[in-house]
Amino acid sequence: MTFRSILLVSAAAGALCAGSAFAQDAATVAFLMPDQASTRYENHDYPGFKAEMEKLCPTCTVIYQNANADTALQQQQFNSVIAQGAKVIVLDPVDSAAAAALVEIAQSQDVKVIAYDRPIPAKPADFYVSFDNEGIGHAIAQSLVAHMKASGVPEGAGVLQINGSPTDAAAGLIRDGIHRGLKDSGYKTLAEFDTPEWAPPKAQEWAAGQITRFGADIKGVVAANDGTGGGAIAAFKAAGVDPVPPVTGNDATIAALQLIISGDQYNTISKPSEIVAAAAARVAVQLLKGETPEAKTSLYDTPSELFVPAVVTAENIKAEIFDKKIQTADEVCTGEYAEGCKTLGITQ
Repeated sequence: MTFRSILLVSAAAGALCAGSAFAQDAATVAFLMPDQASTRYENHDYPGFKAEMEKLCPTCTVIYQNANADTALQQQQFNSVIAQGAKVIVLDPVDSAAAAALVEIAQSQDVKVIAYDRPIPAKPADFYVSFDNEGIGHAIAQSLVAHMKASGVPEGAGVLQINGSPTDAAAGLIRDGIHRGLKDSGYKTLAEFDTPEWAPPKAQEWAAGQITRFGADIKGVVAANDGTGGGAIAAFKAAGVDPVPPVTGNDATIAALQLIISGDQYNTISKPSEIVAAAAARVAVQLLKGETPEAKTSLYDTPSELFVPAVVTAENIKAEIFDKKIQTADEVCTGEYAEGCKTLGITQ
């Protein structure tokens, strides 16, 4: 090979590398969320993801869409972002089973998929990022059981179990964790319900029926998130039950924190969505660069990173939520909750 040929080959390789680097820097990444029943996606997940992407890849384009609990709409959005040139899709599926076909479509076109919050059991994505959902269910159930025992609720007493959406694999993991937390507790599950679309009104309607059915036999409620827990609390209040039996939650929404402060909800889970969103952004950028993200574990044959959340009750709400600046007193300690915040030492 002549010296001129070597120069030409080197120049061509350099141009190819430069073009590849430019493609990575200017890549399109999609962030597809499942529903609007929870405010977390607009208020926490997407802002956290976008902020980390802007830090790691300021020239990347981020497309955000929410399927509003519509599986067909999410499929349209998925196909649309591929048509718009997305090279990585962060997908929190409406329907975990249906999402398997979306992963196949993406991977056949060399598009990477990061399963987010809700796993996709039937078809391994390229990565999975979430809090430990089974651990969440186990933690809230164990916390409730310990509280009931400490409050003198005798063995044999009954609890209700309100799960999340039956199409959400993460809800299934939370449900399994709750079962594990209640097993051998000495308390019996009076009835159990899978809440379609995680919709609080549907949880409230079901809980109202169980209050009519079981009445004072209900000594506690293990609800899979703050929305379903809030629905249960609303049902007890509408039925004139006072005090409301202890109810669990998950997500540490402002409404749930206020219910804990007022004494109407027993616990929730603090899992700042920004943490998982930022992790998803880091994985997305690594995939864009052709790198293999480090997996801390594996779930459903998918390399995964699962974060451990914290259980929040009135006893530690100041330390876990306000001292860590996850929420501020100005946001939470409003109106009727101001006095409760003073009692718990959140405000002076």
